[in-house]
Amino acid sequence: MMIEWCRTHLNVHPPTRGNPSDAGLDIHFSPADNKSITIEPGESALLPTGLRFGVPHGYMLEVKNRSSVAAKRSLIVGACVVDSGYSGEIFVNLHNIGKTKKVVEVGDKIAQLVLIPVVQWRCFPVEE
Repeated sequence: MMIEWCRTHLNVHPPTRGNPSDAGLDIHFSPADNKSITIEPGESALLPTGLRFGVPHGYMLEVKNRSSVAAKRSLIVGACVVDSGYSGEIFVNLHNIGKTKKVVEVGDKIAQLVLIPVVQWRCFPVEE
């Protein structure tokens, strides 16, 4: 399956895939101002990727941890789903669960996107 993506500004690092068989696309910290960010212990930050995706109807993109970022840097991704109806820039909610401040540099890989099929379902109230 092919998915279209575009940049929101000129300094965007394109998504990458380390291996053709990888489940996810690595996404990078790509702020428009080209400046690094510091996340204090116990704090969170919303990091821009500069990327927009055309998610096909019937699918979603899930923003997930990169194991190396979570294990080595103590930075984990907050729950994040990109629905097919969303056409804006993707931001990553990154939490510092470590004991020291973490600097995220422009171009650092911060998360991965996994394309997941969405099962259509309907919810009915139950009479009690």
